Amino acid sequence: MHVVGFAGFSGSGKTTLVEQLIPALRFRGLRVSVIKHAHHNFDIDHPGKDTWRHREAGAVEIVAASPRRMVIMREYETDTEHDVHALIARLSEGVDWVLVEGFKRSNLPKIEVWRAASGQPVIYPGQPRVLAVATDSAPQLPEPPARPVLDLNAPDDVAAWLIDNASRFHYTRPDET
Repeated sequence: MHVVGFAGFSGSGKTTLVEQLIPALRFRGLRVSVIKHAHHNFDIDHPGKDTWRHREAGAVEIVAASPRRMVIMREYETDTEHDVHALIARLSEGVDWVLVEGFKRSNLPKIEVWRAASGQPVIYPGQPRVLAVATDSAPQLPEPPARPVLDLNAPDDVAAWLIDNASRFHYTRPDET
């Protein structure tokens, strides 16, 4: 399994790039999973649906399963920070690539996603685990990145770069090192 993080500030285009990379990798015959870090409350449920009703009634965990899909929802009484490695361990075996959106402080190898229009700073100068920068604003990068600069608007090229550099993204669980 190969794991790559996509790091950057809100509005940089991480979700769009991940969304475009999924079919680009699948087209190459690869199985892809995604882990998304959310900084705020989010919901995959809809008011009135059975799982929503179970959660509203106070269930701590709800598993909804069909022949084609399964989802596990877990409620926490207090804010809980998740370990990305524990989340990766929960994924199905046989996945070729895991695209991790967020978790920018993790020790995973990453691609930074940056747009000058976002007004946010870059993170690569202080992040040795950022192996490339995907941007639509290469001339505006505040300092030379000393790593590959990828075209944020060319997801097929980003997918090709990932595959060409797959050995740099081979995942070994921290407890196996």
